[in-house]
Amino acid sequence: MRAVVGRTFGGIDNLRLETVPPPAMVPGGVRIDVRAAGISFANLLFIEGKHQNKPALPFIPGTEIAGVVTEIAADVSTGLRVGDRVCAGQPSGSFAEQAVIEADNVFKIPDSLDFDAATHFPTIYATAYSSLKWRAALEPGETLLVHGASGASGLAAVEIGRALGARVIATAGGDAKIAIAREHGAHDAIDYRRDDFRQAVLDLTGSRGADVVFDPVGGEVFDKSLRCVAPLARLIPMGFASGQIPSIPANLVLVKNLTVIGLYWGYYMGWAKQRPDNALRAKVRGLFEELFSLFDKGLLHPLVDVALPLADFAEGLRRVEQRASIGKVVLRPGE
Repeated sequence: MRAVVGRTFGGIDNLRLETVPPPAMVPGGVRIDVRAAGISFANLLFIEGKHQNKPALPFIPGTEIAGVVTEIAADVSTGLRVGDRVCAGQPSGSFAEQAVIEADNVFKIPDSLDFDAATHFPTIYATAYSSLKWRAALEPGETLLVHGASGASGLAAVEIGRALGARVIATAGGDAKIAIAREHGAHDAIDYRRDDFRQAVLDLTGSRGADVVFDPVGGEVFDKSLRCVAPLARLIPMGFASGQIPSIPANLVLVKNLTVIGLYWGYYMGWAKQRPDNALRAKVRGLFEELFSLFDKGLLHPLVDVALPLADFAEGLRRVEQRASIGKVVLRPGE
């Protein structure tokens, strides 16, 4: 099969498109013919060897796929069948024509959901939903501040926040990205290139501030967010696309009764050393049922920025690296 392979850690130029043996079937595994593989900012950290999931060499990057089931291990009892249309998540191995993934991390998708759009669900929508509903307990009527709101993660948080009944304030850079955030459900949108988002959030909330902050950017954005939140606010540092990991001043956490919430979706998918128990696995499967229900109701609109042949993986990665994408960049291994 064809796959994108990294034989050393480094930048995008260290990757090559190669012909490699297909992955071997494993107990509890499902083989998938990959029709679409999503690209995320985390992939850039992964290929540099800076992600918490540091692979052995050589490696195939990519965590989220959609495709068709072609083989199922004999011990799998999740109700999957050969020919099922599915999405799935794995710590690596997705930029390839085939993948073998643990059955617990493979989910049937609605017939109305195409493969490109389905790549949003295994990590992007799942992370937004679990962080906002499970961890932050976002309530109807609360104010949610979403940074990076034109990227796949930010747009997912905007849509999930709107579906949960929150008032959503989004930040993004430039008129086109602001317009997209509004189209996907933001009640208010702030162009951080033109306006001071801290003051704008305070003005929009009558000086009260946001109740929940979803921040995939980090750095100065997180620092300023601490100064435009309401008492008892919850802040979720989802990533560090700025390249800077913020230090959290404990005095501000104390005087405002703030909660800073960590969420590593990989734990729920069984990618960490400590694996989730059966009850948590069932909760994860229920989460995907809820997400697909929201999609069927027309409340989620996964946006694909561009879909590229597998051979154009470098172009796709650079588009994400340069923050040129609006929505998700997808690779199609069959092309």
